[in-house]
Amino acid sequence: MTALAPRLGNIAGIALPAALLAAALGAIAWQVLPGLPGTAPTFAPQTVTLPPGELHYRAGGHFFVNGVAVDAPMETTRFDEPLTIMKYQVTAAEYAACVADGACTAADPRNVGEGDVPVTGVNFRDATDYAAWLSARTGQAWTLPTDQQWAYAAGELFVDDALGIEDNAANPAERWLADYRREAARQAEADPVPRAIGSFGQNENGLFDMHGNVWEWTQTCHRRVHLDGAGELVSELPACNIRVLEGKHRASVTYFIRDARSGGCSVGVPPDNLGFRLVRQPQWHENLLNAIGL
Repeated sequence: MTALAPRLGNIAGIALPAALLAAALGAIAWQVLPGLPGTAPTFAPQTVTLPPGELHYRAGGHFFVNGVAVDAPMETTRFDEPLTIMKYQVTAAEYAACVADGACTAADPRNVGEGDVPVTGVNFRDATDYAAWLSARTGQAWTLPTDQQWAYAAGELFVDDALGIEDNAANPAERWLADYRREAARQAEADPVPRAIGSFGQNENGLFDMHGNVWEWTQTCHRRVHLDGAGELVSELPACNIRVLEGKHRASVTYFIRDARSGGCSVGVPPDNLGFRLVRQPQWHENLLNAIGL
């Protein structure tokens, strides 16, 4: 009996993780396998999953040093978990399904393209309504990306919006002129008609149209940041009635605006079109499988 006890202990030690694994796999099958009773409808979009890593990028917002406008500092953000993000922007047809279900307000596109185009003419609230609807349809958790998540996914296509000139408090006109020239160049590049998804190619992470003519809502609030002469934070004032959009350049737009060119763009040349893509938050069983090394 004494010799048998350690063996029973070993068996119990093996059986418990095995039972937990079996329960986890059963729960996963119940949630994600098609055709089983109680499973969520098959509606999940194509995604790309980026591994954990670091992002070194230009911070978003209006930055001031001793009251003088300056380029935002570079920041480093660490992503400890994989990032799963839609491969393509949400399309007009996909968004229309949410409208048909009564969960979304109809889009109001300024420009109408041909083919399977991204949805445009949607505001921040429309995008979050779609995320809530898609979450309910799939049994997964979908949200707008943060500005940092979008930049991480965009990779080499993320645009550093620094003016790249020395800050000169004695002659602020230098910065104003540099900004004017940049905005004039952006205005000349305007390309307002949406194109079919995939038309602008993919980046090194396998995501499409990150640099196209449809800017994408993020959940990040615009902000004004004041620093002292040593670069230390003096104050930060978030403005969550204005949200950050990403695309050919970063933009800040009032949350209820569907057409930035009609007003509501708080910084520079307004985006041609407003659309979005979503990120998927890990489900509990994914975190469990990661924790046990599967």
